[in-house]
Amino acid sequence: MAGHSKWSNIKHRKAGQDAKRAKVFTKIIRELTVAARDGGPNPEDNPSLRGVVDKAKSAQMPKDTMDRAIARGAGGEDGAELISLTYEGYGPGGVAILVETMTDNRNRTVAEVRHVFSRSGGSLGTDGSVSYLFEKKGSITFDSLEHEDEIVEIVIENDAEDVDTKEESIEIITSAEIHQKMKTALLEAGFEPASSEITMIPKSYNAIDHETGRKVLACLDLLDDLDDVTSVYCNANFPSEFEF
Repeated sequence: MAGHSKWSNIKHRKAGQDAKRAKVFTKIIRELTVAARDGGPNPEDNPSLRGVVDKAKSAQMPKDTMDRAIARGAGGEDGAELISLTYEGYGPGGVAILVETMTDNRNRTVAEVRHVFSRSGGSLGTDGSVSYLFEKKGSITFDSLEHEDEIVEIVIENDAEDVDTKEESIEIITSAEIHQKMKTALLEAGFEPASSEITMIPKSYNAIDHETGRKVLACLDLLDDLDDVTSVYCNANFPSEFEF
């Protein structure tokens, strides 16, 4: 899971930087509003909203900010024109990239995403061109190896698909369907994860060298910085000693 773990860690570090926080909050507020609009304001009855709430908590968004966004969406006044669109393409070195967006202007968004791919030496693909290379999974992470044995025992009992422990962190991969069940089991045992999300994980990875890695990382950063982009996934396997 090296490629996924590396990029997950980059995303979480970016989300925690003060300079990025305002933009991250803006994107998450948009997601909260639309999820509440489409499925109702109760996270227990709305899996999509529950996933965004987890993302908001991982980004350290204040509860009152989340509540206001959910209330606006449930009221039907905000987010009415926003739609979710996913773009697919190939970045430097043939790395497969999925870009999830939320937009009120699909022409603007596709133009911006296409520009980043072209500028980075890649190309925007058609629907289905790379999505088959990814699977929707649950990801739960801990920032330390404290209580590693107890955590691993719990997740194995609850049918985890993979557990990756290294560099003072634990990442648990589950099917999307049992992700919430797994998180609940960990919380009931007294273990609160640093992050918990539904994500897209590659079925296979594209090994790249240092030079290509720098180009891929620049492309991912440019995509992530677009206002309409909510998530970016790739199947790059960066060299183990790569400097992020």
